[in-house]
Amino acid sequence: MNRREFVQNTAVAGLATQILPFPIFGRNAPSEKINIGLIGVHSRGSWLAGIFSKLPGAEVGYICDVEDGAIANGLKAVEKAGQTRKPTVIKDLRKLLEQKDLDAVAIAAPDHWHAPAGILACSAGKHVYVEKPCGHNPQEGEWLLEAARNHNRIVQMGSQRRSWPTLQQAAQDIRDGAIGRPYFARAWYYNNRKPIGKGKAIAVPSTLNWELWQGPAPRMNYQDNVVHYNWHWFWNWGTGEACNNGTHEIDCCRWLMGLDFPTKVTSAGGRYAYSGDDWQTPDTQLATFEFGDKATITWEGLSCQAFGPEKSGRGFTIYGDKGVLSAPESGPDYQILDLAGKVVKDVKGDAPTSASSTNAVSPGGERLDAYHLDNFLESIRGKAKPNADIAQGHKSVLLCHLANIAQRTGTSIHTDPTNGHILHDKEAQKFWSREYEKGWKPII
Repeated sequence: MNRREFVQNTAVAGLATQILPFPIFGRNAPSEKINIGLIGVHSRGSWLAGIFSKLPGAEVGYICDVEDGAIANGLKAVEKAGQTRKPTVIKDLRKLLEQKDLDAVAIAAPDHWHAPAGILACSAGKHVYVEKPCGHNPQEGEWLLEAARNHNRIVQMGSQRRSWPTLQQAAQDIRDGAIGRPYFARAWYYNNRKPIGKGKAIAVPSTLNWELWQGPAPRMNYQDNVVHYNWHWFWNWGTGEACNNGTHEIDCCRWLMGLDFPTKVTSAGGRYAYSGDDWQTPDTQLATFEFGDKATITWEGLSCQAFGPEKSGRGFTIYGDKGVLSAPESGPDYQILDLAGKVVKDVKGDAPTSASSTNAVSPGGERLDAYHLDNFLESIRGKAKPNADIAQGHKSVLLCHLANIAQRTGTSIHTDPTNGHILHDKEAQKFWSREYEKGWKPII
């Protein structure tokens, strides 16, 4: 679908948005066209570039990546979308952020880059769309939130479901008492990932700038099973399945139930499905998040087993004292059932989703992603508020980080319900932040 067809067929103009009482830019408001730079365009980033290129009033002016093949993917996505201007390629994001005509960046680089790149962008006066997770560790989420507020920048996290009209309606249904008082939620993500083997130390490919790829992360030698995707399963760069996919379902549960920071987090699991390879994070994880005497959320993550609850690869169910809200595949469809299991409301969305979709970069497809990206653009223009502002993004990602910390320490973590900070556990507190390569530690 090209730009013209996308604009005609995607109903973004009618999105329900909350109008701000003042424009973001005041007297220095730019033209309606927003110039965007994509940071990280191997897969998800090139997908975002294609959608941004099609949205009214947006243009992808820059492509930023450190690998030649990824750059080609990004340029191809923009060309296929029908954008007439060819983006300028800049490999070093620090040089990208110096561009005066750049209004915003979309960050889809590996996890260890998300917050550092976002903080640099805010400091340079750019607005930020950052894919989940919003940080490699809890401290980075707080830092990115602080940078957004200090520099008065819009920072939207890629929790796309918060912009889906049907799930917005689901949230309203719960607020209106459709299931009574919500007190328990079950979320899950199942996939069929294969072993990654034992990496071999080889020369860095000539097409890759390994120094810039590592950026803020402590230096490690290059091996052949890290780039492009398997970095997710190494703690030095990735955050495991909990932050990789669990963020979406956990965020939906926390959002719909009206919860903030937890009081206790536990996790069980490990690298169970396979052994003997380099995979470091859990491939099987059951995390529990308690919110005092209000509610509990559980998340099941099985990276290497595709048969999930309700025959769906991902989803969530919220239980209340008067009924249940069920969203297998995490929307856009959902049902509300009474305590006897009778369906009292059946809502169908305008696009299917699937964890096992052949479109691995976006199970929801262009139409559903467009709602969220358009909300980001309208927020920059001062015509809306971000549906997934960094303040909310940090709270949900923090749950995932706390689950990983509980898993790595083998302890139940007790937290401050006002900010999510770990209480009385020095070993767990060590994981709140990380070590950075010299000269790369983020500066707010």
